[in-house]
Amino acid sequence: MLEKLFGFKKGTNSVRIEILAGITTFLTMAYILAVNPSILSATGMDKGALFTSTVLAAVLGTILMALLAKLPFALAPGMGLNAFFAYTVCLTMGYSWQFALTAVLIEGVIFIILTLTNLREAIVNLLPDSMKKAISAGIGLFIAFIGLQNAGIIVNNDATLISLGDITSGTALLGLIGILVTSALLILKVKGALLIGILATTIIGIPLGITHYNGVFSVPPSIEPIFFKFEFHNIFTKDMALIVFTFLFVDMFDTIGTLVGVSTKAGMLKDGKIPNAKMAFLSDAIGTTAGAALGTSTVTTYVESAAGVGEGGRTGLTAFVTAICFALALFFSPIFLSIPGAATAPALVLVGLMMLTPIKEIDLNDYSEAIPAFLCIIFMPLAYSISDGIVIGMISYVIINLLSGKYKKISVGMYILAALFALKYFI
Repeated sequence: MLEKLFGFKKGTNSVRIEILAGITTFLTMAYILAVNPSILSATGMDKGALFTSTVLAAVLGTILMALLAKLPFALAPGMGLNAFFAYTVCLTMGYSWQFALTAVLIEGVIFIILTLTNLREAIVNLLPDSMKKAISAGIGLFIAFIGLQNAGIIVNNDATLISLGDITSGTALLGLIGILVTSALLILKVKGALLIGILATTIIGIPLGITHYNGVFSVPPSIEPIFFKFEFHNIFTKDMALIVFTFLFVDMFDTIGTLVGVSTKAGMLKDGKIPNAKMAFLSDAIGTTAGAALGTSTVTTYVESAAGVGEGGRTGLTAFVTAICFALALFFSPIFLSIPGAATAPALVLVGLMMLTPIKEIDLNDYSEAIPAFLCIIFMPLAYSISDGIVIGMISYVIINLLSGKYKKISVGMYILAALFALKYFI
């Protein structure tokens, strides 16, 4: 049954490891339960309703990934995309949140069509092998950076952009303690090291005054205030087309980057291709469409899925366990929301290290491969965007190889892809 439902193979996969991996993935991304409602409520949307819609969208998208694609990846309303929804579309450009939800709905429908025509899968297959390995390494740096930020170890600095926080107290100190404890567990090859590290760091945070107990049980708020609230009369406007294109572009390449990067690290690529890629993209597309109806921003595959893969998760069972955890969070949110960001930071930082390993397979002596790969890697954390890293890497790959006379390496599809990528910065 497990094989039929989740692609689980007896003798190869372990139920215990898949369960631990699923819980670990959930804990590293549980912050979205608090953060997404906080961001989207700035538009005037009901915060309680947003909590419930965030959970439901995550459950639906992740279960689809588990059953259709049979891959260990979790989905939820995406960070960055929710900020664009709230702060750019609504607060800066002045559109209503109903307008923004309509744009997300259209984006999801377009994604379903693109997936059924195999276009998204074709784009993945056009990426050079070195770029796929670079994406994994870039995501590694990116999620490590996110972890360090969540713990306050790295903070904003107006003079230098970023700098070291106060690591002698507070969340930064707790984050560093967690990194040391979790590192020791990994070195000792303790099963479930990342999950144990999260729980241990949460407990250590109690005497430090960082972990706060908020109770056990809560009744989920109704999503009625934000359910199926669309402005269909604005569908064919120029403004709607621009917003939809932006949502579409960022979501497409964030998802491609996450799937390629995490699959590469897990050793799941087959002949350079993601297994069940079409179903993975379809899960993402349906999740986005349903998420819009539920009242939340674009649903996407989460880079924190790498934490579960780091624990050994390899099948849809990992994703299914993550979905179950999200479902439980509907009723036990006080417990899950009491886990501080500093407690999940160690898992993100150390998974970042794990995801760097494919860089060893890039020929760093061949600058025609190494330079585009390096640009892809470095732009992800510095631009704070997986999609920008992919775009810069791919455009530079085509131009550098063209200028250096290695045009035979570049297919017609690569030229087209690079040209389309360039449009992102000129439209």
